[in-house]
Amino acid sequence: MIKLNQIKYKGSTALIVLVFFVVVAVSEGATSLVGNVEFEGNLTVTGAMSKGAGTFLIDHPLDPKNKLLYHSFVESPDVKNLYDGIAVLDEEGTVTIQLPSYFEALNEGFRYQFFPHDQSMPNLYIVKEVENNSFSISGGEPNGRISWQVTGIRHDPYILANPIIPEVDKGPDEIRDKGEYLFEGYEEDNTASERISLIRWLMNWLEQVL
Repeated sequence: MIKLNQIKYKGSTALIVLVFFVVVAVSEGATSLVGNVEFEGNLTVTGAMSKGAGTFLIDHPLDPKNKLLYHSFVESPDVKNLYDGIAVLDEEGTVTIQLPSYFEALNEGFRYQFFPHDQSMPNLYIVKEVENNSFSISGGEPNGRISWQVTGIRHDPYILANPIIPEVDKGPDEIRDKGEYLFEGYEEDNTASERISLIRWLMNWLEQVL
């Protein structure tokens, strides 16, 4: 475990420090950094990254001199990609949405959402699902405007070989063993859970004895 305290690394220094951490991690099997570390520059992680929370951080657009702006990541138990846009229907109330050329190579399990602009279009529907990296919406008003969204679940070779498992048991091979915590605030809940388990065990024992 390497303990750090609000250390900042910039440019090539950040790369050298990161390489050092990787070398230490490889030589020791794993390493933990405790404290605040700030990298200014690009950081690439070729494996998985786990975190308690995540945000982007920029100077506030309305008051960049005095304020910062945080936005949280969008989280999901699925390895989900999201695509959206605005489209104009043709004279027949239909539109074909062209997606990136890699869309089907990267994604599967598609989900669709679409909403009309400026006027009601209760008959909108997916007339053609994703095929050849496009899908079609129909049933709208001629020349009407709609917003659309489609999501897909990654099925590229990397994620198939390294799937994200949302729920895992704690243990010696995980980041925390059973009874240990990543963050504070669960100890009281755990005590209550242990009491309930003890009461259930006693009730089962009494049923067997009596």
